[in-house]
Amino acid sequence: MKYFSMLIKPASSACNLRCQYCFYCDVAKNRKIPTYGIMDEATMNLLIDKTLGFFHEEVTITFAFQGGEPTVAGLDYFRRFIRRVHLKKKRFHHFQYALQTNATLLNDEWIAFMKQNRFLVGVSLDGYAAQHDAIRPDAEGQGTFSRIMENIEKMRRAKIEFNILTVLTRQLAQHPKELFDFYLHHHFDYIQIIPCLPPFEELNDAYSLTPQAFFHFYDEFFTLWLEELKQNHYISVTLFDNLIPLFAGVPPQQCGYLGFCSMQFVVESDGSVYPCDFYVLDQYKLGNLRDLSLNELMKSPTLPQFLHEPHRTTPLCKTCRYARICHGQCRRMNVCYFDDQFCGYQAFIQKHEVMLSQLALTLRRQS
Repeated sequence: MKYFSMLIKPASSACNLRCQYCFYCDVAKNRKIPTYGIMDEATMNLLIDKTLGFFHEEVTITFAFQGGEPTVAGLDYFRRFIRRVHLKKKRFHHFQYALQTNATLLNDEWIAFMKQNRFLVGVSLDGYAAQHDAIRPDAEGQGTFSRIMENIEKMRRAKIEFNILTVLTRQLAQHPKELFDFYLHHHFDYIQIIPCLPPFEELNDAYSLTPQAFFHFYDEFFTLWLEELKQNHYISVTLFDNLIPLFAGVPPQQCGYLGFCSMQFVVESDGSVYPCDFYVLDQYKLGNLRDLSLNELMKSPTLPQFLHEPHRTTPLCKTCRYARICHGQCRRMNVCYFDDQFCGYQAFIQKHEVMLSQLALTLRRQS
């Protein structure tokens, strides 16, 4: 069976929060039109019709919704989207739905809808209240932690599958044990931790993760994670879920861990298509669904130009014994992993290589 994933931005860069570090705000500032508004009916229908029409054999299609904040588009948008999918689907089409949300706008109607349609929900939550509220306020400057936790409990009661997405700022990276204990206390077992990025063309800012902070955080966090693993409690964490398979010779789950880019098929609310969520910029636009088929978009000359652009490296890479499992990492994120003097990724692997290798061996035996 084939698999195809499309990342949709139904509300463009619009959001009801004012996070201090928002990477997509930075993206929006670096293009001629910062926001394209809410996706209209015609664009939504074209997106669905052209995607389903592209596949004539067994396929699982994942429609993933991100932002900005996708729920700003309103629940009716999502209802109409799924009605259209049901109207146009063929017997060999199978679907998965995912939503990355700050969870502040969810209510009982949203919960019922997501349960009925088996959404996988990613909840943006930057750890415990003091850390989260300091950096993820709403438009009025008020904290959002308590609202999010209430809605997480609603999802739990409804048995909706969800995970936690935490942006690791340099401030939060100073508190690995507090963050780990927070996850344990609330029984959060599926966690995506991503580095806080500096703005385009900059190496750092007040919140972006530094290579030193990366190492010191994961050094302690991994030790705490191992203690839980020894008690047969596996917590899914982005870095470990990708790095351990790499040690086992298994391809990673996430784009960028092998140091090269792949086509992600990101659709802005006006129908414009881009190869990567980090680069929804004018110069990387492949075309528009209103004008081109999926096949034509994939053959855009802009795509190979993007995929083969040189990635930032450092002199440390030339002599690094782990280059075969890194290759410079993700081109947008690697500024958080290494500079010309220090590589936090290298330092982490070097310190924990024996344990990572043992875990990789266990993985190979299980496979």
